[in-house]
Amino acid sequence: MENNTLKDGYFCQVSAGTHKGKTGKATDVNISKTGHLTITVVHDNGARFKTLAKNVKVTMS
Repeated sequence: MENNTLKDGYFCQVSAGTHKGKTGKATDVNISKTGHLTITVVHDNGARFKTLAKNVKVTMS
């Protein structure tokens, strides 16, 4: 994924990592203290989880 294409409100799917296969709306795009781009993904039911942006694919803007 190109990090510059991910913005708040985009629908995305996690393609790697602990939350692989989960989908939701990207919110809270942030750069961590270690320099990695992180996001919070919100499911339709309201559940939230944080993941690295490199593990996410934008499916719809």
